Amino acid sequence: MKILSVKNLSRSFGGIKANDNISFEVDEGTILGVIGPNGAGKSTLFDLITGYTKADDGQVEFFNKNIFGLSPDKISNLGIGRTFQKLKPFADQTLLENVMIGSFVKEKNIKKARDKALEIIDFVDLIEKRHHFAKELSTGQRKRLEMARAMAIEPKLLLMDEVTGGVDQRTIPGLVELIKKLKKSGVTIVTIEHNINIIMEISDNVLALDQGKRIAYGSPKEIQQNKQVI
Repeated sequence: MKILSVKNLSRSFGGIKANDNISFEVDEGTILGVIGPNGAGKSTLFDLITGYTKADDGQVEFFNKNIFGLSPDKISNLGIGRTFQKLKPFADQTLLENVMIGSFVKEKNIKKARDKALEIIDFVDLIEKRHHFAKELSTGQRKRLEMARAMAIEPKLLLMDEVTGGVDQRTIPGLVELIKKLKKSGVTIVTIEHNINIIMEISDNVLALDQGKRIAYGSPKEIQQNKQVI
């Protein structure tokens, strides 16, 4: 079943077309990898899907429901979560408090929200850090916290922007395994990633962008052999 369908999505900033008539679909239970050089329009695409930026034209459907033009909070409540490339946790709150804030979207009971947050923190392997302030975490741990905060809204679809970006090489394998673990838990994932080896390892399909345009879409093998991508 198609969980996400993007049709002819476009957005210009002055004379620059950040996204130019982009279309693709994502099957439920799969991982779609999004690749492309800096300035290709990857993060803008996430902004348009999640309502952080208003598209000029196009259509976005989530489980066949048109969500084009909805605000970020309404899109989030439907079951679309997102992580950001630039990490901005509540620095002076604990890891548990950070995740509980997301839990309150679905659960108003404080004890239940706390229990749910602890379960998610354990899932991302940060349970021992639950009472640490977010500002005390390493970059890799903040990446896991970012994922935990997004998971707290109980997303059916999770958009992840460069989960492995900016972390040391020893941290990357653990983050990759966490992405695989998320998929096994039933979450559909769309992930932006510059590490091509990781994209080819975890993705069921890959979308390649360049200068705001879709230049390729297909299986990892098809993308690796595509002349435009190469």
